[in-house]
Parts: sequence; structure tokens; C-alpha cells
Amino acid sequence: MMKQIQIYITLLCGVILVSCANLGQGPQGGPRDSIPPAVVKESPLNGTLQFAAKRIEVQFDEYVQLADIQKNVLISPPQQNPPEVKAVGKSVTVTFNEPLQDSTTYTIDFGAAICDYNEKTPLEGYVYSFSTGDVIDSLAISGRLYDAATLDPLTGVMVGIHRNLEDSALTTQPFTRITRTNSEGEFTIRNVHSGTYRLYALNDISRDYLYQPGEAVAFFDSLVTPYCQVEIHHDTIWSDTLGVDPVTHDTLFSQQVDSVYSHPVTHFYPDSLVLWYFEEARVRHYFQRMNREEPHAFTLVFSAPQDSLPILRALRPSEVDSLGNDSAWVNFMDYALLQASKNLDTLTYWLMDSLAIRMDSIHIEMQYMASDSLYNLVPRTDTILAVYRQPRMSDKARESYEKRKRERKLELKTNASSSFEIYDTIRITSSYPLDSIHVDRFHLLQNVDTTRKSVACEVIKKDSMGMELLMLATLQPEQTYTLMVDSAACSDIYGACNESLEQTIRLKALDDYSSLIVKLVHFDSLARIQLMDDKDRVVRELPASPEGTTFQYLAPITFYLRLYIDRNGDGEWTTGDWSTKRQPEPIYYYPNKLKLRANWDFEESFDHLATPQTEAKPKALIGKNSKKN
Repeated sequence: MMKQIQIYITLLCGVILVSCANLGQGPQGGPRDSIPPAVVKESPLNGTLQFAAKRIEVQFDEYVQLADIQKNVLISPPQQNPPEVKAVGKSVTVTFNEPLQDSTTYTIDFGAAICDYNEKTPLEGYVYSFSTGDVIDSLAISGRLYDAATLDPLTGVMVGIHRNLEDSALTTQPFTRITRTNSEGEFTIRNVHSGTYRLYALNDISRDYLYQPGEAVAFFDSLVTPYCQVEIHHDTIWSDTLGVDPVTHDTLFSQQVDSVYSHPVTHFYPDSLVLWYFEEARVRHYFQRMNREEPHAFTLVFSAPQDSLPILRALRPSEVDSLGNDSAWVNFMDYALLQASKNLDTLTYWLMDSLAIRMDSIHIEMQYMASDSLYNLVPRTDTILAVYRQPRMSDKARESYEKRKRERKLELKTNASSSFEIYDTIRITSSYPLDSIHVDRFHLLQNVDTTRKSVACEVIKKDSMGMELLMLATLQPEQTYTLMVDSAACSDIYGACNESLEQTIRLKALDDYSSLIVKLVHFDSLARIQLMDDKDRVVRELPASPEGTTFQYLAPITFYLRLYIDRNGDGEWTTGDWSTKRQPEPIYYYPNKLKLRANWDFEESFDHLATPQTEAKPKALIGKNSKKN
């Protein structure tokens, strides 16, 4: 008995030791389940005629869940009160919330909504169709949707057709049938009834299947009439023959044509329509935000360029007006200087009143123009609060902070550097609006051996506030210069003066640059050529020249090319306009990248008509500069 116990203990210890030796491994599990759920039963059956049910149930071979129903599940024709889609166990149910139309074919496209429960592997391409009449419509309309500004294919955008051919249908009636684009921008509108239609794409923000001003849109210029055609396809059937290599004795296989199999295939047309998706130039005008990061200034930001400045009045406490009131509204511009952006969409007000600067909160009444629901500009009055929140700090830190404020110096910065581009302009920027500028205290010196030679230059204001100064001078390549600004050369509106500034400037040699001449094979006087970086952003732009468009002083890096046809001649790319049925100005990409080298002059022929417009964009640029839909 004792011997049996000893054996048992020995075996138990062995098991424990083996278990301890494998603590780090644990169960490995099997391979990831990459097989999507499979349909085992449909009730009613897919393709049912004279459909009268209120509910559809689809059963699968495993437990399922639904992902992003609103985005993935699409019913066509669309319903104002969408059906309720649920996943319970191994089933998905669709319950309709409004009556179905008579003699109509319905399509429920589940997209990638149905997934298995554990690995979330989607069942893609599952479509359930039925008809409330005696026949299921079977025609189809296919094509691709592209961003007109970037030529990128667009994913997940609604594409629809209208049986009503009037332009007003897009704004007054839901689509006749709809679908969404896939990851390649492709769309197929299925179960279409015979007839003639208008074709659109729409960023349906309001989810009412109607176009609203401000929503991105695309429209096909011509009417679309779907049809089908039976075509004979010829497929080659191959047979394998077995042989042995006489040298290596390896078994060899060869394929021989056994026969050609011909069979009929039904094709649905049109199948290659192209839609150009665009955002209209019109934008909604509204007041966006107010920033007051410093006590002596605040900034108003508007959503779009303004045609006129807002009218501001400020509420000044502790002041008695002529009527004896304790508070009075006063013209704000009597106490501030305005720094405005070119388009008047960003306005910075520099406070010139010491009391206002010391106030943590300033009540301001603002009258400005804003968009109504129809995008018409109408007067609007808002009351805003310009709040400055002082940073939290210790008493010692605050004492130091207050001392720095009292002894503040005007800070000047320059874009000049030890590696300066020959085509650049020397810029000097100030952190505050300038009150005085002594141009005689700005110096530019050329360093020749051990001496400095004065260079003629001109200092001018780029803006009325003097916050950016331009130093204009003729600089030579491969030369070294010194920029010097004397102390007290400038003073700001609050009385602070600058400290001295000195910066060495070294210009690159001409050999460090490349040049590029672009010649259009099919010259168009309205074409404008754009040089793009690897992020699909415009670096340079020039109008096309019959002799060739020359880009000088280029860095020896990789560039891309494209052009657009400036139909209205305004010198910039113009988007489409739905109200006038104007398509966006067409863009064409050069299909290859251009890798420039220093001290080389490159010449490139650009045949923008040689490659289809939708296929020419280099793959490296696709999606680099796209906006989310």
C-alpha cells in the first residue's frame, strides 16, 4: 500500500512539474474563423412575388450580429420610415414600418452589416429582393463615382435614380431606387424597371433622400435608359498532360487547349457611367467662435468669407451715459484696432482701452450677415462674451509673470535662415501690431571675405497693421548675407520696443535646383498646370504655354503633375453648381511620377487625353488628399 502511495505521489509531482514548465504557453486555440455566416433559410423566400408580409426573417448557420445598420443596410426604393432591422441568435429580421407600394420591386442590400458573432467576419453582397406585383424588375445601372477635386473613387456615397425627369425632383421627391458605392467607388442600382431616368449621387446629410443646399452632389448630364443584351462568351477549356524531364527526371505538366466553350451571357447596360461628385461653392455663413487667449485682444471667426464687417457695440460697466444709466452700449471700434484677414472671415480686435484690457469679461453686441435655411444672407444680432481666463499659478510664478509683462519687449521673427531659397522673400513678423517703424534701422549686409558690404533694400508693410514686413532686395546665389535690425527699430501699439535682431542668410547654389518644362501634346489655352507633392497637394501652379510651361528653382525631389481646364478663366479651379447644372472644371493627372535631380533641366510631354481621366491618377496619390464623406 505504501509503495502504491509513493508511486502516486511521484506521478503527481511529475504532472505538476510538466504543468509548471508550460505556464507560459496556455491554450493556443485554432485558426481565425474567416468564413462568413451562410444563409440556411429565408421566410418568405428571396424573390417572392405578390409579397404581402410585414416581416422578413433570414436564418444563418451560426450566431450573427449587425454592424452599423444605418450605414450598411439600404432598402430600395427608400422609405421615409425605415424598417427595423434586428439580429437575434442565428436570425436577422426586417420589420416594415410603413405600407409597401403596389406592383413594386424592393431590394434590401445588407452591405457588410451581417457578421458572425465571434470574429465579426462580414457576409458581403447579400441582397434580398421581392415584388409586391407579378414580376421582379431585373434591369441594372452601373458606374463609378469620383471626387471631382481629387479624382479619387468615393466609398459609401448614395447613388440614386429618378423616374421624374424634372430637375426639381431631386429637391422634392425621394429617389425611385438607390444604392451605395463600394470601396472602389463602384455602384450598381439593381432591380430597375424599364424606362428613362435621371442619375444622381448625394451626400444625404439630412437623411430624407432629397437634395438640400450645402450637400455634396453629382449628376449625369444625359438621360439614362437601362437595357439588357444577350452576348455569346467564349471560354477556353484546358487539359493537362503529364511528362518526365529526360535530364532531371522531374515530373512536368503542360496545358493544351482541349476545346472552346461558347455560352450566352446576359449583360446589363449602361455599365460604365461616370459621376463627378462635388461640393458647391456656396457655403453657410454663420459666426463660428470667439477666442481670447490674451487680455489685450480677441478674435472672431466666421464660417465663410464676408462681404462686410460686423458692427460691434460693447457694454461698459462703471460708466454712466447721458441718460444717467449705470451701463451704456458704446461703439466698440472707439476702443480697438481691427486686424482683418483678406476675406474678412477672421477678425482680430486689439484693445486700446486699459479698462477693457483689465476686464476678464467683455459683453459685446454683434450685428452681422448670416445665412437662413435657403442660404440667403439676412441680418442677425448676437450677444457674445469675450472671456479671458488667467492661467493658474503660484504667487511666486505670478509675481514673475507680472514682472515680465511690465518689462515686455516686442518680439521680431524672420523666415530668413542659414539655408535660404533663392526665390524666397525675407519676411519679418511681429507678435503685436506696430505703431512705428524706423526703416533706417533695418540693414542687409553681404559678407565678402572678412568684410561686410551694405546691400540696397526696401522695407515695406505687407499689411496695414505692420505685423509682417517685407525686405525687398536682389540676392545672389551662393552668397552669404547678414540681416540686422537695430534695437528700438519698431514699437508696437502698447509702447514696447524690439531688441536687436541678427540673422545669417546663406543662399543655395543654382546647382542645387532643378527645372521642369511641361509641354502639352494637345495644347489648350485654358489649361493650368499644377505641380503636386506626394500628399497630392498643389506646390506650384502656372498657366499652360504653347512653348512649354517652365517651373524653375525646384527642389530635387519627387513631384507629380496634373492640369485643369479653367473654363471661366478666373485662374483657379471652380467646382460645380447644381442650380445652373454646371459640372466642375475637369482635372487630368499625369500618370507617372517625376523624380528630379539637382542641376538638371527636365522636359516632359503631357498628353492628358491619352489615358482615360479616371485611370491616369498615380496609385501613390489616391486617397492622400480626400475628404471623408
